[in-house]
Amino acid sequence: MRTGIFVGSFDPFTIGHYSIVHRALPLFDRIVIGVGVNERKKYMYSAEERVTAIKTLYKEEPKIEVKAFDDLTADFAQRENALFIIKGVRSVKDFEYEREQADINRQLCGIETILLYAEPQYESVSSSLVRELIHFGKNVQEFLPK
Repeated sequence: MRTGIFVGSFDPFTIGHYSIVHRALPLFDRIVIGVGVNERKKYMYSAEERVTAIKTLYKEEPKIEVKAFDDLTADFAQRENALFIIKGVRSVKDFEYEREQADINRQLCGIETILLYAEPQYESVSSSLVRELIHFGKNVQEFLPK
């Protein structure tokens, strides 16, 4: 079974994230969306709320599982028997960061990373931008999956 993991804090899960998962689905038999929990980060939504929201979004898609994790991506990947890490890239800055992470993960456990470039209409959408808009009381529905 070809398993890929798509990991992030997903605070919140945006239309950009949704697009990456949708485009990765044909490549895998199973995709595990890993909701990262980092005790050094402050989240708007709890891990449970983030997991529940994403599970609800994909309740009709049998190829997708959603799980929280609080350790290294490489360790999570090994537990899930993943062959690949799926990452979305919006910019050159994202690319450099993801390249470094891919190198480290490959060294740690031999896993490869697949980069999918953001669709142009989603290049500016980020969870941090959406959180900022929410903080100031703006309507963010256009940035979130239906």
